[in-house]
Amino acid sequence: MLQRFLLGTRRDFKSLSEQEILALAISSEEDDARIYLAYADGLREEYPNSAKIFEAMAEEETTHRARLIDMHKKRFGDRIPLIRREHVRGYYERKPDWLVRPLGIETVRAQAAQMEQQAHRFYLRAAQQCEDADTRKLLGDLALAEAGHEATAVQLETTHLPEDVREAEDQSEKRQFILTYVQPGLAGLMDGSVSTLAPIFATAFATQDPWTTFLVGLAASVGAGISMGFTEVASDDGVISGRGSPLKRGLATGIMTTVGGLGHALPYLIPHFWTATIIAMIVVVIELWAIAWIQKRWMETPWSRAIFQVVLGGALVFAAGMAIGNA
Repeated sequence: MLQRFLLGTRRDFKSLSEQEILALAISSEEDDARIYLAYADGLREEYPNSAKIFEAMAEEETTHRARLIDMHKKRFGDRIPLIRREHVRGYYERKPDWLVRPLGIETVRAQAAQMEQQAHRFYLRAAQQCEDADTRKLLGDLALAEAGHEATAVQLETTHLPEDVREAEDQSEKRQFILTYVQPGLAGLMDGSVSTLAPIFATAFATQDPWTTFLVGLAASVGAGISMGFTEVASDDGVISGRGSPLKRGLATGIMTTVGGLGHALPYLIPHFWTATIIAMIVVVIELWAIAWIQKRWMETPWSRAIFQVVLGGALVFAAGMAIGNA
């Protein structure tokens, strides 16, 4: 009872019998085949050639499972014990990223490579623990097969994923990232940085009270972030536009809007008015430069146009805030 309390309900791998090792390998191969098919289903619409690769990998996992079942029948009969990876302590786990839509092509490729490495290590360890010669040979062969899956993947990519197709898929992945995260985040950062300039600096010059200015800036930033986030979520569900999850876009917009406003509100935590104001102005310049850089880096906007748009808009709003604050 004490041992169960200390170690939990999971079995230690060293305690597994050879039958249980075979059963664990069978269930693992079955799960991996299903995961690869889930990857294929998730990629088929946007990355049909990569989907074919994962379908072929699923077929190979199914072949491994059949060989393991044949060995179990030969040694232990038709009744296979129910033992899965979550029943074994220290056994590798699979993150449920195949449930996330849309699937990121590079993320999926990296996860598949990790799956093969983990399976390779499992078969090596399992072979060392088995004494039956035929079973040990089968597990060793599967370890070599898993180690060779990287070469198999390269071969499959050569067949299904020529250079021009892979480049097109990578471009599609980059475009999806821009539409889901960069574009909404940039819109939020611009709104938060520029739209809050007027109320913050108007309050600053009208009251010359840093704490009051900070409170106004905090309220304006948080309020704008909530408003922009909900607007992004409600404006487009992403189904027709292909811009991705509205929740992800809403979070990107809302968070970046708040960050943009807080950037030049936080300096007013400094009790000295002119020190806080000068630092806030410096922060505004940094924010506007960051917006221009993001436009150039991700939206391919020429530097001259990006700087002109951001600086002009920021200067006009800042001037409006100063004029109203000094009125």
